[in-house]
Amino acid sequence: MIKEKIISAYEDMADKYNELIDHKPHNAYYDRPNTLQLLPDVKGKIILDAACGPGKYAEILIDKGAAVIGFDISPKMIELAISRNKGKGEFFVHDFSNPFYMIEDNACDIVLCALALHYIEDWTFTMKEFYRVLKSNGTLVMSIEHPFNDYTFFKSENYFNIENVKCTWNGFGRPVEVNSFRRPLNECITPLTDNGFLIDKLAEPKPTKEFERLDPRHYKELNEFPAFMCIRAIKRNY
Repeated sequence: MIKEKIISAYEDMADKYNELIDHKPHNAYYDRPNTLQLLPDVKGKIILDAACGPGKYAEILIDKGAAVIGFDISPKMIELAISRNKGKGEFFVHDFSNPFYMIEDNACDIVLCALALHYIEDWTFTMKEFYRVLKSNGTLVMSIEHPFNDYTFFKSENYFNIENVKCTWNGFGRPVEVNSFRRPLNECITPLTDNGFLIDKLAEPKPTKEFERLDPRHYKELNEFPAFMCIRAIKRNY
């Protein structure tokens, strides 16, 4: 089953992922600065870090005065998140395609979901749960793999399909096959707008200058064509 393969991949690379996450260019100098830029002031806010990985985003947000609740489907990643944050924040194993039974309605000011939604085929239920746990006018900030880049990278034959794709990652220790789901732009937008969110900002990010020093080839590529997309959406009131 695809979900088991995804969990296995992250369990295999968790330690190396955690070791490199502070300065790995695509994470530290491309995804994180552009995603964090979309967040409002987080001091005193309750933030759900959905698919938190080893807790790097949580570490940054806690340092800025936020209270963070984080979950991830990988048990090893949660162990690392707890260790990294030294008793601060709440972290637990959970699959965000299932109900967030541990979080009450209207409990969070912000939901953050960074580079994780491509691991589920249908976003509808997850978006409904993001909506449910957010307070009135709460903010959802998410980063995703850019649908145009994925279409090209995976050499897809039909852009409009949602399809299981896989590739081998070589940047976190030994090679690991990672499964995910590629989707068209429409399927990145309508799950939000059909489930109570108003899109406030959509960014096609560029890497920071620190990226160039560590990986000049990809720095050049990312300044010509985006690999990720960042979205800020607001919970609408009815």
